[in-house]
Amino acid sequence: MKTRLCSALLSLSALAGGVCGAPLSTEIERAHKVVEDLVTAKRIPGFSIAVARSGRIVWSEGFGFANVEQGVVVTPLTRFRLGSVSKIVTTAGLARLIEEGKVDLDAPVQRYVPDFPQKQWPITTRELAGHLAGIRHYSEQDFAITLKGGPHYDSVYAALGIFKNDPLLFEPGTKYSYSSYGWNLISAVMEGASGEDFLSYMQHAVFDALGLRNIHADQALEIVPYRTSFYQRDPEGDLRPAVYVDNSYKWAGGGYLSNAEDLALFGSAMLEPGFLRRETLELLFTSQRLRSGGETGVGIAWRIGKDAKGNRVFHHGGTIDGGRAMIMMYPDSKVVVVMLSNILADFGEPDAQEIGRIFLPG
Repeated sequence: MKTRLCSALLSLSALAGGVCGAPLSTEIERAHKVVEDLVTAKRIPGFSIAVARSGRIVWSEGFGFANVEQGVVVTPLTRFRLGSVSKIVTTAGLARLIEEGKVDLDAPVQRYVPDFPQKQWPITTRELAGHLAGIRHYSEQDFAITLKGGPHYDSVYAALGIFKNDPLLFEPGTKYSYSSYGWNLISAVMEGASGEDFLSYMQHAVFDALGLRNIHADQALEIVPYRTSFYQRDPEGDLRPAVYVDNSYKWAGGGYLSNAEDLALFGSAMLEPGFLRRETLELLFTSQRLRSGGETGVGIAWRIGKDAKGNRVFHHGGTIDGGRAMIMMYPDSKVVVVMLSNILADFGEPDAQEIGRIFLPG
């Protein structure tokens, strides 16, 4: 609680000479200036950042407005859309089922989702998690017809209907093709394996287990505390409310909200054994390979690489109507950077890396 209180104060008095009994560090001053310039240059209405080091929040600050109309400022409690960063959140729940022996990554998905149509080749959960299964991604037709108006889906099984009858794009394992719909199918696998509703399972198996109170499905039909308003810019560059969406068609792959602090603490829990076993973490962060032998740079959802200075990084980004999200993790230094906005803004890996390197030891 003390860390969260200090973070809340920090967001309101970032450069006022120190909070919580200590002067602000040079690291925070440098990082604050980088983010301030980014928010100004990208014309972002509301932005939140959190940095964790060795499992502790060392900086958390809000910039701008969670609600422009009412002048509601962003605080460390403000929840933003995660977009595809939701995939790495879902991965933690999948990993628990793997550890419990309830999911075999290499079994055909029909073991867990018997009603999913057989395709011209078998599909496994491992292939789905690495975008190697040949399941298609979104199409313009989806949003012009099936998803027009933001329909609500009462279950993850109902949302499979968007794509389940479509043929595979290629033989699984032979190509990499990013697919959020593949994660719809993973959520159905998780329901079949756990015997529970996907969102309920994630709540107790991941969020409650980690003490994370602010990661939540973006339920369009519910009141969600501290949820930001969402924005976009029109062709003239004027700020407008983002189009209405109901993300029930993609909980696992793009439907979560979080504040920056909880997502940073979640990332920290993925860097050391505890919540998950060491061998499970190695599975998540080991690149999958095509049948040709080439590495994809993607493990179980997580993207694996190096920053511009050669430091190892694990990361994922998310883009969505009314939001942009980025998580960047430095496993060798246990530094986690989370950046969230309430508009689909043009920031990404280089920006998160610039922040992350400020907080690396030495």
